Amino acid sequence: MDALGKRLLVEGVGTAWLVFVGCGSIVLNVGAVQQAGGVLEVALAFGLALATATYCFGGVSGGHFNPAVTVGFTVAQRFPVRDLLPYIASQILGAIVAAALLLYVAGGRPGFDLGASEFAANGFGDHSPADYQMHSALAIEFVLSFGFVMASLLIARRQDMASIAPLVVGACLVLVYLVSIPVTNGSVNPARSTAQALLVGDWALDQLWLFWAAPLSGGVMAGALFSFLHGKADHAAATLAGGRGEVA
Repeated sequence: MDALGKRLLVEGVGTAWLVFVGCGSIVLNVGAVQQAGGVLEVALAFGLALATATYCFGGVSGGHFNPAVTVGFTVAQRFPVRDLLPYIASQILGAIVAAALLLYVAGGRPGFDLGASEFAANGFGDHSPADYQMHSALAIEFVLSFGFVMASLLIARRQDMASIAPLVVGACLVLVYLVSIPVTNGSVNPARSTAQALLVGDWALDQLWLFWAAPLSGGVMAGALFSFLHGKADHAAATLAGGRGEVA
């Protein structure tokens, strides 16, 4: 397997781990978001899943596991354009595999009915955990995606933080999900949203556009601002930064 093939493989595996653990904390723990402390539990699951995946696989691929991050690094000139679409395809495929496995496991619970379950899908309006409308969902997904991608870029640039970069970015994702779960069930990741929407179908597919448009727009904005502030990456920066970010 060539170098790109290895990077694509670990991007898919890492994204699958993120989706399986994060969404599993909702789907397998019935009513998790509605329980006291449930939002914190789910946010921690996503954040710890990202941190562990990045520690394990980030040294190979950069540890994006999210199309918005890949787009942001590309716009910031910290990631090659030629690898953009293969990375996104691998992330989506990994997320779909994880969602399918999660459905298989959840199907072992008596009375489980996918048609009656939102299956951790992202949504707004009647499908928002707290009934937030479309404008609220757009705003929260855009702002938090911008903040998350910008944080990822800034941390990847800090060579002195290489050893703890995955923990810091994982903590950032915890904060992102603490805020976004009540509004949209927490996305900031189009691959994560696509996998769940494909299984739920119906309304989830109808609303999926928002969970591509807002995170990618936030990622583009973060990448453009970072590029404006810091210019092109030099040779030292165009390396794997603690398993989080650039691939030369």
